[in-house]
Amino acid sequence: MVKNLFIETKRLIIRPYNLSDLEPSYRLMQDKELYRFLEFDVLSYEEYQGLFRWLLESYEVSYEEEFKYSFAVILKETGQVIGWCGIGILEFSKPDKEVYYLIGKEHWGRGYAFEAMQSFVKYCLENLGQQRVVAKVDPENIASKKIIEKLGFHFERVIEGLPEEFSHCHGEWLYSLSR
Repeated sequence: MVKNLFIETKRLIIRPYNLSDLEPSYRLMQDKELYRFLEFDVLSYEEYQGLFRWLLESYEVSYEEEFKYSFAVILKETGQVIGWCGIGILEFSKPDKEVYYLIGKEHWGRGYAFEAMQSFVKYCLENLGQQRVVAKVDPENIASKKIIEKLGFHFERVIEGLPEEFSHCHGEWLYSLSR
């Protein structure tokens, strides 16, 4: 079960969120610059509490169902929450499972995103039984594009022609990686 997920890399720990992560996660997500390539924006504390409850409740959903899981990325040296990574249903391309991540700006350029995702993607393919995972990347997000390609993902297509509810994804690039 994903509630027991624990991934340790050289410098990081990836694990399910717990209640003590609410405050540091909220503080991390107050940096407006982190939302440049995301489809949502800075949330109020009350909104974030609702999102955080949803994150915790999502661990109860079986990975045989349509799931979306997000996990805390912790810097081993300090115990600080520096970001998150996750996997979940790609709504406009079911049954594809999308992997995603975010690392706080003060930790950019140190290889943490690649380190976390290298281990996380491997876990998803080997332990969650995924035969294939996908990733969406805004073509202007050069850093994420490099990480996804370095992980071995292959470009599939430019996303276009989606219904209005997914129009925020138009123009993004879709990559995939198979087991």
